[in-house]
Order: sequence, then structure tokens, then C-alpha cells
Amino acid sequence: MPMTALSALPTCLAEGRGIDFHMHSTASDGALAPAALVALCHQRGVTHMALTDHDTVAGVAEAQSAAEPLGMCLLPGTELSSQWRGVNIHVVGLLPHGAQGALDEGLVAQARAREARSEVIATRLEKIGLKDALARARQQTGGEDRPLGRPDFAKALVEAELVPDIATAFKKYLGNGKPGDVKSHWPYLSEVVEWIVDAGGVAVLAHPLRYGMTRRKRGLLLDDFHKAGGEAVELVSGYQNADLTRDLARQLDERGFYGSLGSDFHFPGGAIAPGALSDVPRTRVVPVWMHPRLAAFGAAKPVTNSESI
Repeated sequence: MPMTALSALPTCLAEGRGIDFHMHSTASDGALAPAALVALCHQRGVTHMALTDHDTVAGVAEAQSAAEPLGMCLLPGTELSSQWRGVNIHVVGLLPHGAQGALDEGLVAQARAREARSEVIATRLEKIGLKDALARARQQTGGEDRPLGRPDFAKALVEAELVPDIATAFKKYLGNGKPGDVKSHWPYLSEVVEWIVDAGGVAVLAHPLRYGMTRRKRGLLLDDFHKAGGEAVELVSGYQNADLTRDLARQLDERGFYGSLGSDFHFPGGAIAPGALSDVPRTRVVPVWMHPRLAAFGAAKPVTNSESI
């Protein structure tokens, strides 16, 4: 696996403090505007970040404008929804050149798929008691004109007092295999990987430990992802079990994957915050920022406060 030399970032994943390659803003289902998210990242000591809103890059320009005067390094990105063997799988695209080529058309298709999917989710949730589900979910966007996601419906369920919190909303109604888990509108895993590669980006399998798979099935997913052209996997996503993380590191090492780190931050006040991750184990897995396509980003040095004055 080729690596870039003399990167400004560490060559070891375990030393990747201040790096967060998976976060969301109001361009999708996050609570903070892109500029506000960048400000919070700066406050928390994140120096290198990727904005990875669901199926869009709409917030990237604002985030980049906010990051530059703060001396931060921002990598454009997106998190694409896909399906694999009946499971909703997310793929982060790290896009040093932004969205282009097949990915541009893919993002348009994803927006349409989200709209169609929202209507199906709304119909299903109305059957369990959430009246005017689509309108209630739209109210959760804070006026943002964007496709709806499952978190919007989760917030609507909480507001309607049908569930006590968002976690319960997913556990009962919106998680994998539940009434609000609609996968039929998403493209296959291999297709979204092709979009990312066509845009000159790196395809990263998002939070592989959250899909509730056995080790064997996770291995099959990793194999298929690799065959499709996926080159990296999130070794740590927010907080996760240390033993499972070490085992995942072995699976990635066996297949020659790069490793990525991301909080999957959506909103302040919860357990997850920008740059907040479980301990990263010592491993031979090479950091994704060492990937040749991310060489310029990996070599970019953040400007210190004294240098930016």
C-alpha cells in the first residue's frame, strides 16, 4: 500500500488526535450550520476535518470559508447511503477535488431517492400514530430546504411524545429492520463507491461496528467493499467497544484497508462531540490521510493562532 512521505499528519492512527473525518451540519441532519460547526471544531482542538453531510456537499463552501481564517484544514466530503444484502450501508466519500463526474449525477439521484423514501417512511409512521408525519418531520429541519432523513422523523416522534428520546425512536421504529427503515430507494454499495472513485476521492466504509453484524458477515461486507473499489474503513467512529475495535483493526489489516477516524457528530449536548473518539489501538493499519489521493491534504499544516493574527 503506497504512502505519502513527510506528511504533516501522524503516520500512526493512534496518534490522530485533532482529526475528525465524519461530521454533519444543517446541510443534512446536523444541528449546526457549517460555519458554526467549524467554529466548534476549532474550539475543541480539531485541526483537520471533513464535512460529510448525507448525500450532499451543499455545506462545504461555507465550511471552507469559515475554516481558512481559523487556519484549519478542511476536506470536502459526503456520506452516501447504499444497500448491501438488504442492509442500509453508509459510505463516506473523502473528496479532495470536491464532487464531480458521476458523483454529481449521483447526488441528484440521492436527493430524489430521499424524497421518495421520506414519503414511504411518513406513511409507515402514520400507521403507528404519528399524524401528519411528513409535515412534522419537515418542521424539525429548522427551515432548511433539504431532503429529510430518519433523524428528522425521530425528532418528530419525540415531539409527539410517542417515544421518550431519539435512541428509542430508532430502536422501535427507524433502525435496521424497523418500519421506518426503507432501503429500496438506495443504489447498491458498488455503485456509490464508483461515484466516489470517479470524482477522484477515497471511499470509506462508515461505522462498520454499528450494523449489528456477526464477525463473519462483517468480513463479507469488507470483502465486497474492497472488490467494489473501497479503500478505507472507519476504524473508530465515536465511542465503541475496545475489544471489537482491536478485532476490526485485524480485519482491516488482513485486507489492506486504510483506516479513518470520525465522530459522526450531529448535534451539541449529546455524548458525541467533534474530535471525541474512543481510544485508537496501536495497529499496522495505515491512516487514510496517507492515501496518495489525499497527499496534499495530509501534508497541509494548520496555522497556529499566533500565525493567523
